[in-house]
Amino acid sequence: MCGTDQALVVKRTIPREDDISIPSDAVINLDHGDPTGFEPYWRMMGNKCTITFEGHQSLSYFSDMKNMCWFLEPKLDEEIRRLHNIVGNAMVDGYNIVVGTGSSQLIQAAMYALSSGVDDSSAPTSIVSAAPYYSCYPDIANFLKSGLYKWAGDAHMFDKDGPYIEFVTSPSNPDGTIRDSVVNKAQGKLVHDLAYYWPQYTSITAPVNSDIMLFTFSKCTGHAGSRIGWALVKDKEVAKKMVKFIELNSIGVSKESQLRATKILGVISDGCEKTDASSEMVNFFEFGQELMTQRWEKLRNVVKSNDRFILAKYPIQYCNFTKDFTESHPGFAWLKCKANEEDCSAIFRAHKILTRTGTRFGSDPSFVRISMVSKDEEFNLFIKRFQELQELPYQVK
Repeated sequence: MCGTDQALVVKRTIPREDDISIPSDAVINLDHGDPTGFEPYWRMMGNKCTITFEGHQSLSYFSDMKNMCWFLEPKLDEEIRRLHNIVGNAMVDGYNIVVGTGSSQLIQAAMYALSSGVDDSSAPTSIVSAAPYYSCYPDIANFLKSGLYKWAGDAHMFDKDGPYIEFVTSPSNPDGTIRDSVVNKAQGKLVHDLAYYWPQYTSITAPVNSDIMLFTFSKCTGHAGSRIGWALVKDKEVAKKMVKFIELNSIGVSKESQLRATKILGVISDGCEKTDASSEMVNFFEFGQELMTQRWEKLRNVVKSNDRFILAKYPIQYCNFTKDFTESHPGFAWLKCKANEEDCSAIFRAHKILTRTGTRFGSDPSFVRISMVSKDEEFNLFIKRFQELQELPYQVK
């Protein structure tokens, strides 16, 4: 997984399946955003999302040869457009949909598509994003040592001439703020990473209509293991290049994953469109919003009980989806140790809580990113440990 700290050796990690018994001395891994916190909702749905595959199904590479994205299942295309229209978080009319193996593959495809038309004699296209930026952007941009593009750092500090691609992550990962582009030069191209622009995390204030918009099944529904992401791409030629990248990279995207995503997105849309108050369907986004609200309240209560840490506050905004004023409840907490010289991740690690240090995001070590979407048992143990941590003096080794 991108960005995990491989050097740290631990005695025991939290069980990842159905084991709800967590040893009191277990290491809690909140370094990555594994969205298992939504599992209770999908258990509650029972067999509503069940699909069956017979041996003769999905033999072909091809899904729809009439579609520019020939490996995109037509029903998935329909359900993606339907859900965006219901939620109101992105425009879909006039857009091409490109499906990928998670949004990580689509990030790579976008980098390729937007830099491959540049003159071969020129320097690699610069990849930038405003700090604190998503920690995987540098890894993805530099991993292949491509001659087409390279990581160029914080968009706030970028002052070079020549082509560049700016990734605008909104709501931001790690700090949950709503972002816009920073560099704004004539030779720039934008990619809007909207993984967390869903009602359980933030107010939906308007549909985004940018040239390239990236979404991921994992953060929308919690099904990270299915590895499905999609891009809404306005320019057909750019979309074709992204499709070519995926074709050469993985020869398309698993049909089984696509059909599962189709079913689940349909269930979510059905729950949002219910008109009968007695219906058994539960709105997934209402469930998610309640879950995230409760977790953030617990975390804020711990933080405000002393003066060692700072937790960001978010404005209350009107959400066009919920028809109410709500505060953001991001998928990650961006926490700062007030003592700037402190290594905040080391403080948590000493108490068997794994976080991701701010240096990974172009910030400084006094910040950490903490996942807010883990299982209930993990989150509750984290809150307990955090309370205990604040009652003790710092013991950083």
